[in-house]
Order: sequence, then C-alpha cells, then structure tokens
Amino acid sequence: MTQELLKSKLDNLARFIQRIESKQPFSVEELKSNFDLQDIIVLNLERAVQICVDLAAIMLSMSSFPAPPTMSASFQALQQLGLIDSDLCVRLQKSVGFRNIAVHEYEKINWEVVYQIIHRHLSDLRKFGAILAQKV
Repeated sequence: MTQELLKSKLDNLARFIQRIESKQPFSVEELKSNFDLQDIIVLNLERAVQICVDLAAIMLSMSSFPAPPTMSASFQALQQLGLIDSDLCVRLQKSVGFRNIAVHEYEKINWEVVYQIIHRHLSDLRKFGAILAQKV
C-alpha cells in the first residue's frame, strides 16, 4: 500500500510540475498582469510543495525517525537519514515557506519571487521526486 501511495503522489508531483512548466510566463510583467496565470501557477506550486511534504512524511513513517514537528523539519529529517543533501534540504524548506505564504497570506505574494521559483527552482521539486522514485 505504501509503495502505491508513493507512486501516486510522485505521479501527481510530476503532473503539477508539468502544469506549471506549460504555463510559464515569458516575463515578470506578464505574470504580474495575468491573474489567471497567477492562479494556475500558485495553485500548482502549492500542490507540488504539499506533495513533497506528504512524500517526506511517508518516507519518515517507514523509518524509525520520530515525527518532525513542522513541515520543513521533515526535510531536515530526510537529510539526517541521508536521503537528501543539505542544499536540497534548504531549498525544500524554503519552498514550504513559500507554500505557507501562498496559502495563508496570498495578498503578500511577491510575483518576482514566484517568477524566479518557476524558472530556477522547479528542478528542486523534480530532483526530490527522482530521489524518492528510486525508493519505490
């Protein structure tokens, strides 16, 4: 059952990343002015980050590692278990920070930051998925 759940979540992660990539704006200005594009990108970023958190929780549940107190601490625990390196851990923890802003303080979203995330950091989510796919 756990392997099936992991595979399903990995498939969803790939789908969310693909959806973001298919809608990448050419400029920050395009992103700032296109509300539909903002909604599509932020929703799929939220989902992708949440899936990564879910995947981390599943991996930790299969180990003897104690349950971490926060979502971002899940990635620290995976680093301590040797599943991800420290650079990826930090970037994934930052993605949780973005997710929290997107979910709880949507009006504070910095579209320049979002633009950088979708053009430079989707690879972090993809890399995390690839690492866990090797465990399935």
